[in-house]
Amino acid sequence: MRIREITAQDNPAIERVIRDVLIEYQLDRPGTAWEDASLSQLSDYYEQDGRAYWVIEVAGEIVGGVGIGPFGDAGVAELQKLYLKKEARGKGYAGQLVERALDFAASHYKACYLETVKEMDAARRLYLRNGFVELASPLAGSVHHSMDRWYLKTFEQE
Repeated sequence: MRIREITAQDNPAIERVIRDVLIEYQLDRPGTAWEDASLSQLSDYYEQDGRAYWVIEVAGEIVGGVGIGPFGDAGVAELQKLYLKKEARGKGYAGQLVERALDFAASHYKACYLETVKEMDAARRLYLRNGFVELASPLAGSVHHSMDRWYLKTFEQE
């Protein structure tokens, strides 16, 4: 198992992982990552300052990934596109990806926001274990209107 930053060669594989999971959860519809313009070129989107995306490889195959990008302009990051193939779940990979993403976010932002759906129970438990607090509504500026669960983690400022 290896976690590393995304490259242009990874774009098709991680797009397939994300789309397959969205289909699995019946989220292949408007108001989700399904329609994100950057989905086929994630490496380009995440090469900008304050953004990063990591893929996880097992036996040379990309089985998932996670990203951090800006949310609005108030020093808030967004944990984005945390998806794992079904066969890669339950092995602790998501926790390792979230840890990597939060370390990056804490060094660039004051807080980290995320959006998900109630059906993703394991992911929601993971977020709570990592210090996220569930919100009653989305932060202003949210574009994924099909999401029905929102979380925020504030970082300690030194």
